Formats: sequence, structure tokens, C-alpha cells
Amino acid sequence: MLQAGLWYSPPIAAPVWALRYPQKEPPVMFCRGVRGATTVQSNTREEILRETRHMLALMIRLNGIAPEDVASAIFTTTHDLNAEFPALAARQLGWLDAALMCGHEMEVPNSLPLCVRVLVHWNTTRAASEIQHVYLKNATRLRPDKADLPPIDEDELEGWISQQLAAFNSQQRAGR
Repeated sequence: MLQAGLWYSPPIAAPVWALRYPQKEPPVMFCRGVRGATTVQSNTREEILRETRHMLALMIRLNGIAPEDVASAIFTTTHDLNAEFPALAARQLGWLDAALMCGHEMEVPNSLPLCVRVLVHWNTTRAASEIQHVYLKNATRLRPDKADLPPIDEDELEGWISQQLAAFNSQQRAGR
């Protein structure tokens, strides 16, 4: 019961030590763009999928991208590539629930031929400056400033890609 003229304060909801040492806020999640590009030797299904898988595998491994953190990805090819959708390579690497879209790049005179590009929208706590973009083969001409990649064990990377492909093929046979 309150008496007239007395000050009332509500009970403390948290212990005194919690007010002195507040909990840290969880890291803020951002949607970051991760770019990649590579070139192929010819317009074949196998070549498009192999080189796109290799590019994506490097992007995944260098940045620590988990399939559940991929919001979407936009793949483009130059007009001289139409033997396969490059997004299939992402499905083969486990991006089964991400929104994927393919299209053709603008036809600009003297632009790089036989090129596959990707823009991945990735939910992450990393700063934009921490993102490792991947430009391979002749696509290094597009962004020479991003062409230097850390050393990669190619045999280990190819082994990981093979494991992902085996899992994808198994799921396809099971009728997922």
C-alpha cells in the first residue's frame, strides 16, 4: 500500500551484478554479396558444371559459407554459354533450399567470352572487408585486385566436391 508523499520504485527485475555487467549483444547478421567468376574452354554441360562447382567450392571454403546461410544466388553466363544452367552446380554442392536464378550477362563489345559469374547473397556476421571474392582463370581480368587467393590444397578441394556430388546424386536417386 502506498502512502501519500512516499516515493515508490518497482522491484529490480535483474540482479545488481547483471546491471553492472550487461550481457553482450548477439552479433548482428548482415546479408553480404560474395562475387565469383570463372571461364570455361567450351560450351559443354560438363565444363560449365565442373568450373562452376570449382569456383563455388572455393567461395564456400574461403568464406566458411554454410548452405543454410545462403539467401539466394544469381548466376549469369555470357551469351556463348547455354549448354547448362550453372545454378545446378550449386544444387550439387548442397544449396538445396536457396533461391537460385540464372540469366545471360549483357552483351558488351569486346567483353570476356565463355564466362560464368555469380553473386551470392550470404547471411553472415562478417564485415564486407572480410569477404573473399573468387575470380579464376581468364576472369581474373574482370577484377585483378581480387585475383590473389590464399593457397588451396586442390586435391582436398576436389575430394570435398566429390563428396558433395555423391550426396547430391544419392538424394536424387532417393527422390528428394
